[in-house]
Amino acid sequence: MARKEKVQDAIQEEICDILLNKLKDPRIGFVTITGVEMSDDLRYAKVFFSVLGKEEDKKKTKAALDSALGFIRTQVAERVQLRFAPEIVFKEDQSSEYSSHIQKVLDEIKELEGPKKGEEK
Repeated sequence: MARKEKVQDAIQEEICDILLNKLKDPRIGFVTITGVEMSDDLRYAKVFFSVLGKEEDKKKTKAALDSALGFIRTQVAERVQLRFAPEIVFKEDQSSEYSSHIQKVLDEIKELEGPKKGEEK
């Protein structure tokens, strides 16, 4: 595994721990850190998250993450040994919503086609 991937995994793990054990912001709902993308020079990190809930819950969680950014960056810098503390940006991971939408469309198509020969409903 390359250094970049190791750093990404370490940062993801540490941010998960920070959110679970250090941050007590009530706006942070049921959030999952789904991935981290580092720049080649390891100075910038895009942290992808997903939130279960309504659109309002997602906005509140994003606002809470953005307001805790300095604290999270400081914690990551202390926990992950890097020359520079990476700039962190939180991005909502919408892949699960997209996947859910695709499944819904496929189910609708299947319903419209009806049962095929040899299939029972």
